[in-house]
Amino acid sequence: MNRDLTQGPVMRSMLCFAVPMILGDLLQQCYNIADTLIVGQYLGKNALAAVGSSFTLMTFLTSILLGLCMGSGAVFSIRFGQRDEEGLREGAHAAFALIALLTLALNGLAFLCLDWIRVFLRVPSQVWGMMRDYLAVIFCGIAATFLYNYFASFLRSVGNSVAPLVFLAASAALNIGLDLWFVLGLERGVAGAAEATVAAQYASGLGIAGYTLVKYPQLRPAGGRFRVKAARVREIAGFSLLTCVQQSVMNLGILMVQGLVNSFGPTVMAAFAAAVKIDAFAYMPVQDFGNAFSTFIAQNYGAKKEKRIRAGLKGAVLSSMLFCALVSALVWAFARPLMGLFVEAKETETILEGMRYLRIEGAFYCSIGCLFLLYGLYRALGRPGMSVVLTVVSLGTRVLLAHLLSAVPSLGVTGIWWSVPIGWALADAAGLLYYAARQKRLFSWEGAAV
Repeated sequence: MNRDLTQGPVMRSMLCFAVPMILGDLLQQCYNIADTLIVGQYLGKNALAAVGSSFTLMTFLTSILLGLCMGSGAVFSIRFGQRDEEGLREGAHAAFALIALLTLALNGLAFLCLDWIRVFLRVPSQVWGMMRDYLAVIFCGIAATFLYNYFASFLRSVGNSVAPLVFLAASAALNIGLDLWFVLGLERGVAGAAEATVAAQYASGLGIAGYTLVKYPQLRPAGGRFRVKAARVREIAGFSLLTCVQQSVMNLGILMVQGLVNSFGPTVMAAFAAAVKIDAFAYMPVQDFGNAFSTFIAQNYGAKKEKRIRAGLKGAVLSSMLFCALVSALVWAFARPLMGLFVEAKETETILEGMRYLRIEGAFYCSIGCLFLLYGLYRALGRPGMSVVLTVVSLGTRVLLAHLLSAVPSLGVTGIWWSVPIGWALADAAGLLYYAARQKRLFSWEGAAV
């Protein structure tokens, strides 16, 4: 079902649209969480470290495609709000061609650089063999990631957030079942965990592609010919490439921090691998709410409904802050049992380090919640460059402070954990100051990108 976010009660419309997105991305997190949980409990600490480091790398690669799809989705939402069906169709074709070509290039580059990854991430020798086995398989799923995120972005841009949820639910269940079979039944080790994930990814990617082309026949090439207009490619590139930069810079910074974490050895690697999954799962709902908020803003921006945009902004901030405060309290209180889901009870040092990470990061979820709303706002208002600036502020601070603070003997790896919320807070300050200074121009519809 399509949802027109330019009509109806503001918060009810936004929340009804956001909930399926939140559930869908929580299920998507189950892909790697299932790998991590099963590997950590049955294959040991080194295998957990291998899969966890791979997750950080794959998050970076996936973020490139996700950024391209999210940027394209902002254009689709604006066209939908303008009721420009021809522009929507032409934009969708241009986006597919552009992102498909970049996906092929990214996939080839990933395989070419496979052995160089060990040096960049400073992976210990006792972990690298398993990590290489995992990556050699998981890279085969990059094309499936493109298919799912492209078609999911299109569906969400026209108000359908339910279909992506259905396909993710099915593939998440498939992934868990295959994980258990390949790792425990067939004893395929970490490669089996990767094989299960890739199979589930293709199930969701191909499934949602087929559904979208059947449900929205206007996306099919007219007369069997696939035409891409250069003007539409430039329009899509203007949005999607900047959003791609924002997403990839964000995750490149995390990847650079992963290399620093790896230098502290397998115990810290394993603690980080488990804790970062819990962390991502905890704030994923507010991240997806920020994306739903962005679609809401973009549709209403296309329809030039400023009052509705401002009402949505106020409601989104209140809802996001309340949710983040609740999740912060839960993560602080249940840090130990949460770590126990991924790590054997006898690995007490790993559990304690993971708890330290969770209690530092978890105390500041309101900061990351605010940042996700700022990303979504500027992307929807045709200012994706500002999202890039905020990401550079956040991640630049994180990377710099991580190296500086971890070198202090009394802090060590704890300095890395503290660098993250500091980066969030500085980016929030920059984004809010920009909004306060440019508020009138943001809603003037003059000089906008679309």
